Amino acid sequence: MSNFWNTFKVAAWLGWEMDSNWTEPWLFIVYSIIKPIAATFILVLMYIVLAAIGNFSAGPLFDFMYVGNAFFIFVGTTLFGTFQVIQSDREWYQTIRYIYISPISFYVYVMGRAISKILVASFAVVITLAFGAFVLHPAVQISLSLASVPLFLAGLVLGLFCLLAIGITLGGVTFLMARHTQSLAEAVPGIFYVFCGVLFPLSVLPGWLQGVGKAIPLTYWFELSRRLLLSPADQAAVNPLTGLGGFSDVAILGFLALSSVIFFGLSLGVFKLGEYLARKAGKIDMTTSY
Repeated sequence: MSNFWNTFKVAAWLGWEMDSNWTEPWLFIVYSIIKPIAATFILVLMYIVLAAIGNFSAGPLFDFMYVGNAFFIFVGTTLFGTFQVIQSDREWYQTIRYIYISPISFYVYVMGRAISKILVASFAVVITLAFGAFVLHPAVQISLSLASVPLFLAGLVLGLFCLLAIGITLGGVTFLMARHTQSLAEAVPGIFYVFCGVLFPLSVLPGWLQGVGKAIPLTYWFELSRRLLLSPADQAAVNPLTGLGGFSDVAILGFLALSSVIFFGLSLGVFKLGEYLARKAGKIDMTTSY
């Protein structure tokens, strides 16, 4: 167990230093503040243009979209981080052979590297939500009661754990890929963006596509987070449109917990299978000069 913890800790430190490009912490903090604010301005501009075209104003649906997009920062950052570990160590730094033969768990190493991405993403999500609540006009109606904090934290932990499991599952596939990791890292979050109710409620999709969204565990994480963060007035207007209004908060958390366990098992199986096939084919440390 101590070996797993040491591996996780050192991998997380390495990931943090690489994400910050080995720069000074204060400079990386400034960058981490400016980046999500700039992304928020892009989102707001898109909404203003669409509102002008559609002749509607900010309201519950804007708050719904804003909070969903804030939490989607976790998805893009974490998935890209897990995909990138194998690709970068093998193709760019060519260090994977030394890490792989060292007496550590490679699965735990990849998870540790991804943790630094989650920390940076957490910083961005908090800034984005604070920007919406205190800077935008009209402000995004965000209110988290003390009684809801345990449920919110439980959902956050399960959601991030599930996201890591999905990332490592797809990371196992990249053992067998040479130069298409970037495409995978962009395509999969795109699917989640459409089918997990980030931008619009699931009810606007055809029935069979709503089923696709309900099969993705991140849908339940976004749903629970929005229920706990949005104001009661926003919830009353939006909940009937999500397609999950018939389930209680605890039931949504239960769906998320069950799917997290399933994806954790899937990540172990796919990662080990990808590792086995790559080792058998001699592709663990094979570079393509890409």
